[in-house]
Amino acid sequence: MMRAAGLALLALAGLLAPAAVSPAQAALTLCNRTSYILYAATSAIQSPRSDTQGWTRIAPGDCHLARKEALTAETYLVHARTSIAHSGPARAWGGNYPVCVKDANFAIRQGVTQPYCTAEDTFALPFAPLDNGGRSVWTMHFDEKPALSMPQSQLAGVKRLLKDNGYKIARIDGSPDKATGAALADFRKRMRFKESDGNVELFNALEREARKTIAPAGYTVCNDGKEALLVALAQKDGSKAVSRGWWTVTTGACARTMTTPLTGDAVFLAAMRKSGTTLVTGTDRFCVAQAAFEVQGVGNCKTRGLSEIGFARTDTKGVSGYVARIGPLGLPKK
Repeated sequence: MMRAAGLALLALAGLLAPAAVSPAQAALTLCNRTSYILYAATSAIQSPRSDTQGWTRIAPGDCHLARKEALTAETYLVHARTSIAHSGPARAWGGNYPVCVKDANFAIRQGVTQPYCTAEDTFALPFAPLDNGGRSVWTMHFDEKPALSMPQSQLAGVKRLLKDNGYKIARIDGSPDKATGAALADFRKRMRFKESDGNVELFNALEREARKTIAPAGYTVCNDGKEALLVALAQKDGSKAVSRGWWTVTTGACARTMTTPLTGDAVFLAAMRKSGTTLVTGTDRFCVAQAAFEVQGVGNCKTRGLSEIGFARTDTKGVSGYVARIGPLGLPKK
């Protein structure tokens, strides 16, 4: 059985060629030579406007079309971040140019000199310039250290995601081994893969299953319902309290509302449907505003021109990361 598992992994490694993208099909192709699933965004700057698009999902050892149009703009910028399915701190590939993005798939067109991120549910991430040398067709690679080839990165990506799913993987590298082969065979059996299922189905399943258990550092809100949500958070530290909102979380998307590791015993959550009806509430009450807000303290909400609503307590004691999943009926019952 162990021999068969090892051979299965070697066969997988042989199938790990990136999908070919011809110049006639693409102007900007992004390739992933890392062991992480990446989500990339690109921005085309042509004064006085910018056109930013995201997110392009790129599995390890694969290439994907990011922009179809010929690269004729003055400047192109790029940013990539790791999937929240991965355990440990999030990683990003970027630079020093702040560009507005959204957590869900998006397209943002705005003035280059426009104040950053005034639009609803947008925030800035640091992008890096793309050095395409003036060429209208370009392919760029995301790399990590130590450097990996495309086949090695795909195999290392399988190992990383198997580890994220709880399997005991000794090393994240591009070399096949029996333990990884056995873990892969077990995962395929658990997922009831068909013989025809290949790398696309494998990486989709590995990411999906890891996201069910992994809690990235900070506080993440995922919308598993069928309507877009407005969410707000609140925290208490002794007699001090602060409430913040509103984040828009579209259906099927997750928003990293806090990115630093959690240190308190609880985070309080409120969520409303875009129609205005309350979906997540509780007995702990905090001040909120109609537009984006950050409010210090509790009480005297009306005298401060604010409203007061109930927040649900989510217990975060002893964890650095927490994922709140909101379904059609709100938070899951304990």
